[in-house]
Amino acid sequence: MADTLAHEAALPGQDTDPPAPPARVLATPEALALIAQLHGQHGPLMFHQSGGCCDGSAPMCFARGEFLVGDSDVLLGHVGGEPFYMSRPQFAVWEHTQITVDVVPGGGGMFSLERPTGKRFLIRSRPFTADELQALQSHPVA
Repeated sequence: MADTLAHEAALPGQDTDPPAPPARVLATPEALALIAQLHGQHGPLMFHQSGGCCDGSAPMCFARGEFLVGDSDVLLGHVGGEPFYMSRPQFAVWEHTQITVDVVPGGGGMFSLERPTGKRFLIRSRPFTADELQALQSHPVA
């Protein structure tokens, strides 16, 4: 069996599959727990990060379909199985960063579903590495 595995391994100089791109959006365990709680209460959810004034710096959580997305929004990925969208102009600023949805004490956005829980979603971010940015080039957002 070791011989078989050795033959399947890439040889030096041989092309290998490019690395998988990193996730554009992640969630902390605390955020995943709150997402699960809200999903249990409201059914399927969605997130939107607008970058606008007031609550625009925090992701808003809605029952899926209660916030209409369109050509001016991009789907970054999913957190806790729920889609996470960002406005296209905001994405133009944040496209070089990986976003992590987290939870802190406080009131959520005016229309965000977590508001009554005494917790609020917020994003933390880090810049992608050069290798990660290169991997992302072949996986544009929709």
